[in-house]
Amino acid sequence: MIQVFRDHLPQIIAVILFGIGFTTLLVKRNLIKKIIGFNIMDTAIYLFLTSVGYIEGRVAPIMVDGITDASHYINPIPSGLVLTGIVVSVSVSALMLSLTIRLYRRYHTLDIDKITLLMKGEDD
Repeated sequence: MIQVFRDHLPQIIAVILFGIGFTTLLVKRNLIKKIIGFNIMDTAIYLFLTSVGYIEGRVAPIMVDGITDASHYINPIPSGLVLTGIVVSVSVSALMLSLTIRLYRRYHTLDIDKITLLMKGEDD
């Protein structure tokens, strides 16, 4: 049992981090804390993809030393997905933070419940 945990430690940590981020996203009312929870979830997914894509004893898929057999290289797709995901998550985080700044300037609070009530009051 201990050996299973030791062999899959990165995946277990990724699941725990995802749970922490998801809980933060659901429970907290502060918009900045929600954004932090979202970023923790992103990081957990990147850790999971990286740990699944890595194979012990293999090297990066760069043709060196005349090795052409694919069994000597790791799978490059998870690495590409992680790099693309990081770029997208930085962009999404910047957009969420800029919208949070606009909401704070307009409503003078970061509490999502208060912002929702204030927005409903403006519709009347």
